[in-house]
Amino acid sequence: MDIGNSIGWVDTYLPAHIIGLRLLFAAMFGAVIGIEREMHTAEAGLRTHILVSVAAALFTILAFEIFHTIQTASQTNPDPIRAVEAVTAGIAFLGAGAIFRSGAGVQGLTTGAGMWLAGAVGMATALGHYVIAAGTALLAVLVMAALRFFAHKVIRGRHGEAD
Repeated sequence: MDIGNSIGWVDTYLPAHIIGLRLLFAAMFGAVIGIEREMHTAEAGLRTHILVSVAAALFTILAFEIFHTIQTASQTNPDPIRAVEAVTAGIAFLGAGAIFRSGAGVQGLTTGAGMWLAGAVGMATALGHYVIAAGTALLAVLVMAALRFFAHKVIRGRHGEAD
């Protein structure tokens, strides 16, 4: 038995660097959409779109990893989507509770997206994908903290909108 499996590391269907690249691409593609939204509205902007895109990518990757793990371990027809649906539905319910309308604007979208992403990170951790979970959590912190200035000052400030 190798040292990785003895401490809970798992063998993955996809190599970790491919998973990482897919998550990074998801962040970049989410950013493209988010920048456009940020320029035209204060609702669901850059950070929200990145977090939602990365969370969706991670949940999808995890579904395939669960399917591959179960399929190779038994002769049954696994349906890992049920587990992912249950987790996402529960977290979506919590995230929706963090979102509220304030006058003409909406607040809490990034919090809701962050909660959803945290759920994906939790699933990754539960499946033993520690490096992927840690990298995703770090990416989320960078998106929420480092891009706050960019989203609120640079993009909106250029168009004369209020913070």
